[in-house]
Amino acid sequence: MGKVALVAGATRGAGRAMAVALGEAGATVYATGRTTREHRSEVGRAETIEETAELVTAAGGTGIAVPTDHLEPDQVRALVERIDRERGRLDVLVNDVWGGDHLLEFDTKVWEVDLAKGLRMLRLSLETHAITSHYALPLLIRRPGGLVVEITDGTDEFNAAYRGNLFFDLAKYGPIRMARGLAEELKDHGGTAVSLTPGFLRSEEMLDHFGVTEETWRGAVSKDPHFAIAESPAFIGRAVAHLAADPDRGRWNGASLSSGELARAYGFTDADGSRPDCFAYFRDVVFGGKRAPAADYR
Repeated sequence: MGKVALVAGATRGAGRAMAVALGEAGATVYATGRTTREHRSEVGRAETIEETAELVTAAGGTGIAVPTDHLEPDQVRALVERIDRERGRLDVLVNDVWGGDHLLEFDTKVWEVDLAKGLRMLRLSLETHAITSHYALPLLIRRPGGLVVEITDGTDEFNAAYRGNLFFDLAKYGPIRMARGLAEELKDHGGTAVSLTPGFLRSEEMLDHFGVTEETWRGAVSKDPHFAIAESPAFIGRAVAHLAADPDRGRWNGASLSSGELARAYGFTDADGSRPDCFAYFRDVVFGGKRAPAADYR
């Protein structure tokens, strides 16, 4: 591939997997986040951006860890200046910053929710992405063909239904609108912007929640039958790598995409060889009442 990528929010989960998949394709990947070997963010987990960068390099790319709080404009500006100084270009920007799950209070009215938590979610999900795009896009548009991927939770169709917390609802629909707006702003520069969501993601945090590992994840299906449709982080990683390598990716400009949809389009599979279609499963089985096993959607 030979591309230069910035994965903003690459500490763990989907962000780490996307960085590694880009590395497997030969990219130089700047992996950013707030948790390093010396400091943990408010999320409180142990995964670090240094580990991510090492995995990128081990996969065949060049991984570069840069501690960055994407709510701090000076830090983001310095990050982009470093990429410009060291590489002189930016081909792929993945806006994956989040880290707000610990703030969630589902099924709580806006007048009852902890306001500080709600506003923090909006800052983490929307302000971070806007700041990063503001500083990174002038570098990305120097060369035609740049790609921006706004990572969220849920497709446009899925997020049409209320998500049970006003702040979370806005946080997860916002990146879809950002991608549409950026698609308009980038098209005159030969660029492409999309929003992308994983399905039921087997992140490190989710595996810990169920008390399983990636090797034993099916043991959690007894606790949540819908976990049978879960996908590994590698699935969305492969989705981004295929998008970045596609010379005709402009056909997706402004679209709301899922890992399952791109797997069908590009022909890749999850790490276990299956091709889970989480959102079709939720549409038909969870919300539509269809009696069908998750295996029918893998």
